[in-house]
Amino acid sequence: MKKFKPSATDNSKTRLLETFDNSFPGRNYLIVHTANEFTSVCPKTGQPDFGIITISYIADKKCVELKSLKFYLQAYRNEGIFYENVTNRILDDLVSALKPKWMEVKGEFSVRGGLHSVIIASFGRKARS
Repeated sequence: MKKFKPSATDNSKTRLLETFDNSFPGRNYLIVHTANEFTSVCPKTGQPDFGIITISYIADKKCVELKSLKFYLQAYRNEGIFYENVTNRILDDLVSALKPKWMEVKGEFSVRGGLHSVIIASFGRKARS
């Protein structure tokens, strides 16, 4: 298991992200992508972690291409990283690639040891649609 350094962007992952031009940059509209089969690894136990990652954003000039987003998220499959770190890292990487007006990443992780964890990280101020 490779341990992930939560404070540093992994360029091999961020290179996977592709963008395309937003056709409606003057309009605030909400884009929501949900990855129901997100996996990473607990850095303490080495056991797999399962969760749902929901990415919501109001684009400015760029939108994320979905196949690249899928491959980016799958790149965490063998990484030893805490829930809080992976949620914030996904947010930082996507904000860097897209420069959205607003973005929120929500990680809802499966029950482990009787605890269900939800981590929400956001960027910017959500404008009215």
